[in-house]
Amino acid sequence: MVKHIVFWKLAPKAEGQGKWENARIIKKELEALVGVIPGLIEAEVGLNENGGEYDAALTALFENMEALKAYDVHPAHQKVRAFVTKVRLSRVAVDYTV
Repeated sequence: MVKHIVFWKLAPKAEGQGKWENARIIKKELEALVGVIPGLIEAEVGLNENGGEYDAALTALFENMEALKAYDVHPAHQKVRAFVTKVRLSRVAVDYTV
């Protein structure tokens, strides 16, 4: 299995909403991809309640690296990614085998 972890720093305001409204949209949309994209076992988005550099984090589990690669180009993920790209200031990610 492969763990995919992403952190985002969100813009204070983007797409007509504040960062916490956008963070909740990201959470809802990414978590809804489980069962839609083959090989995506679980996805959880947490919103940072303790300050710091990043506002939201995704932890996702995939069957294997091929499933992660398929997720990356899947149209449902691309739709969410397009929104996230509009509302984020920065992103960091790491993928590793578990």
